[in-house]
This record gives sequence, structure tokens and C-alpha cells, in this order.
Amino acid sequence: MFRHVSLQSSFAARSIARNAGCRRLASTKTLKETLQEVIPPKQEQLKRLKAEHGHTVVGDVKVENIIGGMRGLKAMLWEASVLDPIEGIRFHGLSIPDCQKLLPSSPGGKEMTAESMLWLLMTGKVPTPEQSKQLSDELVERGELPTFVEKFLDSLPKTLHPMSQLSMGVAALNHDSAFQAAYERGIKKPDYWTYTLEDCLNLVAKLPALAARIYRNIYHSDKSIAPTDRNLDLVGNYSNKLGFGDNQAMTEYLRLYIALHGDHEGGNASAHTAHLVGSTLADPYLSYAAGLNALAGPLHGLANQEVLRWQMAMQKEIGDTITHDNIKEYLWKTLKGGQVVPGYGHGVLRNPDPRFVALLEFAKSRPELQASPTIQLVQQTAEVAPDVLKEHGKTKNPYPNVDAASGCVLYHYGLTEFKYYTVIFGVSRALGAVTQLVWARALGLPIERPKSYSMDALEKLIKN
Repeated sequence: MFRHVSLQSSFAARSIARNAGCRRLASTKTLKETLQEVIPPKQEQLKRLKAEHGHTVVGDVKVENIIGGMRGLKAMLWEASVLDPIEGIRFHGLSIPDCQKLLPSSPGGKEMTAESMLWLLMTGKVPTPEQSKQLSDELVERGELPTFVEKFLDSLPKTLHPMSQLSMGVAALNHDSAFQAAYERGIKKPDYWTYTLEDCLNLVAKLPALAARIYRNIYHSDKSIAPTDRNLDLVGNYSNKLGFGDNQAMTEYLRLYIALHGDHEGGNASAHTAHLVGSTLADPYLSYAAGLNALAGPLHGLANQEVLRWQMAMQKEIGDTITHDNIKEYLWKTLKGGQVVPGYGHGVLRNPDPRFVALLEFAKSRPELQASPTIQLVQQTAEVAPDVLKEHGKTKNPYPNVDAASGCVLYHYGLTEFKYYTVIFGVSRALGAVTQLVWARALGLPIERPKSYSMDALEKLIKN
């Protein structure tokens, strides 16, 4: 169902793929040098759009948009990815299968790396393996936490939610913000993006150490954190610091998970929040800390822990005999109890989430996962739930989203602490958020300031 793409998007993806092949052999530019090359044409494109099409109408604002959380309203510029309701996410025109085929993997691995996805999101170009490795080495050099941040994290109570700790830790990193220091000195607007990039690379580099320290402090305070291995990529070190470095399958899954979750258009709550705060010229640390607070909401990133909690409750009730009939019965029990079925539906998508499909394909490639009752339950629920939800009639999209599969694999490989799952999501989503912060500064985007109405004012507007 994801193969029915428009001719235009298919042509764009093929063109990028062909050009990528040439670049993989020819280009040795760094990320910053590549951005210096691709930013000017984008700046010219923005000028042209404003000058020639500034008054072109691209959609009507309806009352339901205003009172319905601005859902579906075309009102935001976001360069890195576009989410189509039928096709799913595309990163600069490339689908998830395209990315899995084209983006470099780590030495000895098969899954695309976070570094290669960050490069694609930032530049619109597929990096060479050498460029991906160069960026990986640079991030490793930037990855150590300041001592005061380590002490601050260690002082927090174990009972404080991991996402609260992650947001606080990221905000504390603003102590060393290059952008904030440069802005206070007085820099020209065309230079904003270079200092923003510096902060963004530092943020991405430090997130694994930050997130791993939170995991150790809350759940395994008796264990030490592995030192940074300069031969590993970003996610390899993250897995190692979490204590899963000897599990290659878990590390590969984390690579896939983090790359897939890196960006999902700009309208979702966490990405939008980071962009909104960033539009005030707050530094990237403060901007992304705000985005993490949005990600921690039950209707957004926290959903992945709720999915697994619901799945485990179903597994406990139906026992070892998993059939379509007893899954269907449990689904109806959930719905008739006034609850939603977690992991199904999406604010934009109207087909199964391609990220869910990719994670399920990963599970199918691993015999140990296929033997897991939890994975089997996820697969069979995905076969049964859409028809039940269609019959229920209150869900616009009855198909599984990425949360329906993401937590169960983590659980199988031993990361069983549900509350921590959203932290991994937070490490992932930084890739897209920092990309937008750099591009917002490079394009000189203004502070975001929509117009609001009271209900009385809205009714008056309707009458007039």
C-alpha cells in the first residue's frame, strides 16, 4: 500500500538516489562545508517564494482548525521531511525503504546510522560512508558531559520521571551555549546558523551520555557507565552506556529506532514546540528542552510506554494461547470500557505507519524475536485491530502506528523499564529538531505568532 506513490514523488526519489550514488564517490566535504554549499540556494528559493507567491492561497482556515488544535492547517515551513497521509514520511523525498538502502550503516552493521540520517536531514544529500564516519568521530569528540551536569543529574531523586530529568539536563547544557555567548557579544544575522549548528552538534553528541546516566541513576545505580569508545558510532556508544553493548541485535535495533524516529514533519507537538521556542532566538538547548516537555505528554511520546503496558495486560489475560478471537475480544473490552487502543491511529496518517512496517520487518528477520510471545501478540493484534476499529467507527485511522511495535523489541532484549522508553524517543527526535533550528536561523525565519480568537470573537467573525 505504500508503493502507490505519485509519479512526481517517485521521480524525485529516483533522482536523489541517482545523484546520491555520484556523491558517495565524489564528496568528502564536512557537514558544515556541505551546509555552506546548500544554504544559499535555499535562501534564494525562499526569497523567490515570498516575492512571487506570497499571496498565493494554499488552504482555507476553518472553524474546526481553530478549535481543533490547528490540525491539518498548512501553516509551517519545515525543510527536512514531509508527511503524506497515504505514503507516510519522506526525508527530502526519500522513503524509509530508500533510506535503508542508501544511508551508510556502521562498520559490521546493517542498519542506517543516526549520523547518516542527521546528515541527510541537514543537507538533503546522502552522505558517503567517509562523511558519516567523519561526523561520527566529531560527535564522539563532543560527547562528554560537563562535570556540573553529571553532578546535577546525580543529585535528582530516582522518583523523578526520566523525561523530566532529560529535559532538565538538556536545559542545563545551555550553560555552555555557543549561540547564546555569540549573541551577547553581538553577531550578524547571517552568522546565526553557524553558532546554532555548533550548539546542535554538541547537543546531539551529549544526549546519549545524558540519557544513559539517567537510566543508570534511576534503575541501575549499583553499576558503572561504560566509557566512551571512540571506535563506535553515536548509537553504538549509547547502547554500550546503557549496558547492552554486548548485544549486537539490540544495538542494531536502537540504530534503526533512532533513525526512524529522527524526524516526522514539523507539526507534531515536540518538533513544533522546539521550533516555536527556537523562533524567539532561544538557544538550541532551551528550545529542545521545551520540545522534550511536549514529548513527555501521554498523547505524544509517552504513548510508547502505554502501548506496551496495554499489550502486557492483554497477554496476562489471554494467556499463552493467542488467537484472533481472544485478541478481538480483548480489543472490544478495551473499547467498551471507554478506553482507546494504544498504538493505533495517527493525527495525519491514514494508512499503516511505514515506521511500524520497518520495525516489524526487523522483528521478522530475527528468529529470537519471532519466537517471542510478546512479538507474536503485536503481529497478530495488527492483523485483527483494524477491522475492530473500523467496526467501532470512531477512529479515522484504524491502522498501527510506530508505537505499536517500538517498545516490545526493547522489552524482549531486556530494557524492561517502561518509563524510560520515551527518553530513547527524545534522543531520536533531536535529529529533526536541531535540523530545523539550523535552517530557521539560516533562512532568517521570524518569531512564530499566530492570531487567536475568543469564542465570542469567532462567532462575530463568522457572522460578518
